[in-house]
Amino acid sequence: MATVELTTANFDEVTGKDGIVLVDFWADWCGPCKRFAPVYERSSEKHQNIVFGKVDTEAQQELGAKFDIRSIPTIMAIRDGVIVFAQPGALPESALENLIEQVEALDMDDVRRQLAEHKH
Repeated sequence: MATVELTTANFDEVTGKDGIVLVDFWADWCGPCKRFAPVYERSSEKHQNIVFGKVDTEAQQELGAKFDIRSIPTIMAIRDGVIVFAQPGALPESALENLIEQVEALDMDDVRRQLAEHKH
């Protein structure tokens, strides 16, 4: 599956569904973003069951502000509508694959329980 352009119009719809969504916050002027893009694309081809989204932080400044993106690229992993990972910096392919494995292995009932405990 090719990457999906995420905008303020479709972000909540795409990321709110069950399953895994990876989000790459990037900009055209960002060298590390350009070097990370082929790694991200290759991973999207390997993992057909995962949505790979991209947010152009120049065109979608509201989304960058909403998620307090201060450095790009920033990679975010969302599973079943819950943000489970967000970190700035381009990942090597092996680290991206490791992140995907970890997100797939999460016990989402446990994650939701922990989130509920932190809200009290």
